[in-house]
Amino acid sequence: MMAMNIERFVSEGKGNGLRALREIKAGEVIHSCEPYAFCIAKDFLKTACHSCLKRDESLSRCSQCKTARYCSVQCQKQAWPDHKRECKCLKRLQPRIPTDSVRLLTRIIFKLLGQSESDQEDLYSIAEHQSHLADMSEEKKEGLGHLCTTLQLYLGEENHDLSQLPPGLDPVSLLARVTCNCFSISDGELQDVGVGLYPSMSLLNHDCQPNCVMIFEGKRLTLRAVRLIRPCEELTISYTDILVTSKERRSHLQEQYHFLCQCTRCTTEDKDCDMLAGEKTAWTSLRDAIPHMEQLQSEQRWEELLKESQALLHRYADVVPDRNIYVLRLLDLAMDACISLGDYETALEYGHRALEPYKLYYSDPHPSRAVELLRVGKLQHYLSRLEEAQGSFTQAYDIMKVTHGTDHALTNEMGSSQR
Repeated sequence: MMAMNIERFVSEGKGNGLRALREIKAGEVIHSCEPYAFCIAKDFLKTACHSCLKRDESLSRCSQCKTARYCSVQCQKQAWPDHKRECKCLKRLQPRIPTDSVRLLTRIIFKLLGQSESDQEDLYSIAEHQSHLADMSEEKKEGLGHLCTTLQLYLGEENHDLSQLPPGLDPVSLLARVTCNCFSISDGELQDVGVGLYPSMSLLNHDCQPNCVMIFEGKRLTLRAVRLIRPCEELTISYTDILVTSKERRSHLQEQYHFLCQCTRCTTEDKDCDMLAGEKTAWTSLRDAIPHMEQLQSEQRWEELLKESQALLHRYADVVPDRNIYVLRLLDLAMDACISLGDYETALEYGHRALEPYKLYYSDPHPSRAVELLRVGKLQHYLSRLEEAQGSFTQAYDIMKVTHGTDHALTNEMGSSQR
């Protein structure tokens, strides 16, 4: 059930929203829930347990579909009710794997077909979710049509059951609802390992400087306040990466969620000058190179990634500062490559350079800054720079006490590192 410290209301200019019924302190848990349905992200199908999301390179495969993987017999048994019908679908399409949205939608359809009245969310049913079909471009509608074709192939003989879905919940409108309302499920280091639908949490509206943050343990979502929230104040989260300019944020939010962000950070173009600091021709070259670099990262071609990112960082060192968002992205990529190649000294150099820009853009308390401090602290500890590591861990812990809470596994790890 939904916690009694918040309520659904109509937010002016935004539609439905959630607001506080009483004063909520920074770090306080506002709500915690399991997903209505979820699935593992395609990139993590082989390395994340399909029940608890625990990461492991040696997971047991489902003997039938050969796709679902589990860390224990217990997790496999717990997952079976959701996996039972999906298993046939995965077998049918082998060796192809549908997109995350198609696999998530299939699980939602099976849940809807089997649910009773008592299973429905208390604040926001799936039927009430906005599809925004009327706001979508023809190109986007065409994309939904292609996904629905994949869905029909995936469902196979189960297609005949679609006529039993609740009124108004046909596959196209359901897919549109999922696209606009699902959440990425991230691990402790903020890597997106899954995607899930948390219906009541879909009521939360966006702000580029939100008063709440979502943190996951496994697939369980916990909503926490990151500053003092007054009675009747609206609860907000950020829908998008804030390490992009206001123009890019607004464009993404308009395209994905169909609204124009009017938050203070966007309307004042706050920090845009810092984000694009340096010579424009130089940072444009960096910006254009990043998709290729990210491809190298996804393919784990670490030596190439390190060589190319270092060359770019060196070439433009005198004309583009570290606070430029494209330099900052390259620093993160170079740091990942160094860690993967065991060059911890150089990784720490890049981590140090990224800390000040992270502090500039991620106002405390922010989980992204905490995770960056944690990464730097681990490198310092490994390199026996224990006093420096202690300082980094302390800063990370102070943030995580608010964003993650003292019971979270990552916060406990920080607490242990300080002792």
